[in-house]
This record gives sequence, structure tokens and C-alpha cells, in this order.
Amino acid sequence: MKVAVVGATGLVGTKMLQVLAERNFPVTELIPVASARSAGKEVMFKGKAYKVVGMEEGIAAKPDVALFSAGGGTSTEWAPKFAAAGIRVIDNSSAWRMDPTKKLVVPEVNASVLTADDMIIANPNCSTIQMVVALQPLHAKYKIKRVIVSTYQSVTGTGKLAVDQLMAERNGTPLSADQMAYKYQIDLNAIPQIDVFLDNGYTKEEMKMVKETAKIMQDDAIKVTATTVRIPVMGGHSESVNVEFENEFDLKELIAVLAAAPGVIVQQDDAAQLYPMPLWAHEKDEVFVGRLRRDETQAKTLNMWIVSDNLRKGAATNAVQIAEYLASKGII
Repeated sequence: MKVAVVGATGLVGTKMLQVLAERNFPVTELIPVASARSAGKEVMFKGKAYKVVGMEEGIAAKPDVALFSAGGGTSTEWAPKFAAAGIRVIDNSSAWRMDPTKKLVVPEVNASVLTADDMIIANPNCSTIQMVVALQPLHAKYKIKRVIVSTYQSVTGTGKLAVDQLMAERNGTPLSADQMAYKYQIDLNAIPQIDVFLDNGYTKEEMKMVKETAKIMQDDAIKVTATTVRIPVMGGHSESVNVEFENEFDLKELIAVLAAAPGVIVQQDDAAQLYPMPLWAHEKDEVFVGRLRRDETQAKTLNMWIVSDNLRKGAATNAVQIAEYLASKGII
């Protein structure tokens, strides 16, 4: 299969190449694509160097599928051009997620919505992906009414500039304003703002979690409220999630439901102080769930802690899994 990775030199694009190789996706020809300023650079895939090409050359190569991770503006402009050339696009930006004509997919949750007519498929926000993977099996069993989520998100979710800022601050290196991804110091700090503020007082990241959850889980009745926070961590997002159900649950049974769910690993042993952490989730594809306990202030309500590698399941792996599903159904 001819595969293009658009944004191949970025953090997520690099991770897409790694995941394609690790999962042995049937790549017969790789076409790394990036902006004009990155064209001509080389990327490595399975021990071989590939020259990065520009957008037009990427389309002309006629790949079967293009994995996009090049930002919303680039996706808005170029994804339709790839699709018009008969190239199926799986897009990691926010450009198409809430477009009613585009599918928003997490394979463990709603891969069945995909058809051969879907030429542009949206990959959800990283913090939404890991949450719905854990919520879906519980919703099927107990029916979720309301979710309160607070996130603790890695700097890798912002990009290379944020990683460089954190490491420079940690090393005591002075930074100019244009070298900072965040307005404030991130090392030894927590910034309760991810993306821009909206008129309702929530940030764009928080509202993504609200809207995307309903679309992916295909249930507008699920109420979600979110607070998203950036912390000085690399390699995984963490989430404190409070879930109110319509139906009563037995905690042991609920844990068994999660343990049997695709893509979920339960880490729950209070005596051994075992619980999910970014340290464990780094470079893993699964969603880790723990600290499972009843909310003692309210009936039919659960507290849980969810951690996943935001560059992998939160971005690259989810996109590759969508491609794997399409391939398994003969769509690509």
C-alpha cells in the first residue's frame, strides 16, 4: 500500500512513521510530505532514508491513504485536494472534527460508522480519545448521564517548541518570548489554559472534549464538563474523571468490564500502590485506567483516573488504527 504521511517532520508525523513500522502496516511505498520549508529533508522509516516532498508532489504520487498531522490550516487547504485525487485522508488536526459531513473516529468505539464514501476522516483530540476508550464500555453497560473531567496534559501535546521551553527552563537557559510556547513558565508550574478562551469562559480544548465525546459516542444526552491543564510532563496525558450513571453498578463487575474492553489496561492495586502514570504509559498504545472507586457523595457515580500516551493513542496510533480498519474492510 502506498502511504503518505503529511507533516512527516513534526512530533506526531515522526510518531506516525514509528507506529506504522512497529505495527507492520503494509507499506509498499512511503511518501513523506511536509511544507515547502521542510521539502528535501530526510526522514527514516524501517532503517531507510526517505526524502520529504511538497504537497503537490505528494498528491502526484497517488498514495492510497494519507495520514495528516500538519495543523488545521494545512488540512483545511490540502485535505480536500488529496481527497479529490482519490486519496483517502485521515486527519489529526481539528479542521474536520465537528464537520457534520465528516466521521470522527476512535476505532474501539465507533469504527463501524466508516464507509467507502468517507474520503476525509477526522482523528479526535488526544484528551478525548483516551477518555472515550474508557467510557464506551461503561456507557454500554450502565448508561452514562454526566462526566466531569479535569486533565493534566503533557507538553508534547503542544509540540516541539513546548518541549524545548520545558527543557530550557529545567536547565536554567534564558528564553526570549519567541522561544516560548506558553506565556508562562511551565517547569515547576501548572497552567490551567489549553488553547484560547471562548466567550463562555471555557477554553477551546475544554469544549473539544464536550462536543467530540457526544459525536464519537453518538449520544447527545451525555453531559460533559471539562477543565484542561498543562503540566511539566512528557509522554502522556492524565485525566481525573467523575462519571454519573443512570444504572447502579457493582464496582468489581465494573472493573471486570473495563479489563475486558479493547485497548484498556486496568492498573488497580491500592495495597501495591499501583495506578496509571505517564511513566508507565509512555510509548504504549493502550489506555490505562485505575483509582476506580465510588463517589461517596452521590449515588451511581464513579471516580476514575485515565492515562495514555498522547502522541501514540492520542494521535498517531489512533490514525494508524483507522487505516488498519479501512484496510481490513477492503476500503483501502
